[in-house]
Amino acid sequence: MLTSVRLNPDDSSTDKRTAVGIGNLAGNAVVAFREHDGMNQLGDEGGRIYNRRPYADYLGYQPVNTAYALEDPTRWQPNIVTRGTGIFQVQQFVTPQWRVTKPYSYDDPSGFQAPPPEDSLLRGRNGRERYKRQVDEVLAASAGLTDHQKIMAEVINNKIRSLGFAALFITQSRGLNLDVFVQYDFLTNVASFDSGIATWQEKSRYDAVRPFSAIRYIYGDSPVTAWGGPGQGTVTNLPASQWRSYLSVADHPEYPSGSACFCAAHSQASRRFLGSDAFGWSIPIPAGSSEVEPGITPATDIVLGPWATFTEFETECGLARFWAGVHFLAAIQAGHDLCKPIGDLAYEFVRAHLDGTVP
Repeated sequence: MLTSVRLNPDDSSTDKRTAVGIGNLAGNAVVAFREHDGMNQLGDEGGRIYNRRPYADYLGYQPVNTAYALEDPTRWQPNIVTRGTGIFQVQQFVTPQWRVTKPYSYDDPSGFQAPPPEDSLLRGRNGRERYKRQVDEVLAASAGLTDHQKIMAEVINNKIRSLGFAALFITQSRGLNLDVFVQYDFLTNVASFDSGIATWQEKSRYDAVRPFSAIRYIYGDSPVTAWGGPGQGTVTNLPASQWRSYLSVADHPEYPSGSACFCAAHSQASRRFLGSDAFGWSIPIPAGSSEVEPGITPATDIVLGPWATFTEFETECGLARFWAGVHFLAAIQAGHDLCKPIGDLAYEFVRAHLDGTVP
């Protein structure tokens, strides 16, 4: 890319009288700062000197539940995962320190808070009824999965294929030049990064139960109607204790939804940058290209979208996590509401730098 505009990618000059020198100085400064921004990139947080563990938790998170016993049905339970090789592993909350990582576009994530996940808390006279209702909503979605919903869930699960390619589509369809592409790509990544900090703060605060645990808590070994696993379709005699989500469950608490958050922030930042909600993206999907059900799903060639607007895209993006069985509906709305304003802040942060109006 640099060569195409007659620049030398190996030029490491730090001469402040030149654009290349300024770029290198700025880039080096950001990299140096981000090595100790709270994420523990180098594995030396907490004064660790030897045998460093990059990105390891240094805040001391401990789950209330073990993978083998659900002591508190309102709290997150680590899942037992396997790749089918005979090796089984217990999940760890991935990078809980994201919640204390330094954002770009705001100072303090505590200003962003999601309301409590009331349906998951088993509180009040109707607490169990609300808890069971959201469990039944997930089971109904699982039983009614369509090829479109399955593939949409897989696409959104891959953030490069979804959000990354969405930005690439905008760049190509709008004819953005290299400078504007860099600005837009940076903006959407700032929006997602800063949104993740606020989301991980709330995930840590609520430590909320995932659907797979809640379904087992409500129904035990009783049979339920749901998707029966790859290639099985919908079955009516599935022991609830053997139910699994269409996608592998992520290794962090349920509420709020990170994916709904990322899509909301990405979409809002894009609307502000482009001055329009218009999108126009679609994704052709060949028959049998599913990673979960290869050779089976979709049964025929399909097209995701077209999403005429970013609003349509972010809505379906959030719902894809519900269809996939990894979130309750409340977590999706909470993720959207929490992170859409951060899309605005990310835009204002980038715009101020482009305009030279940073305080």
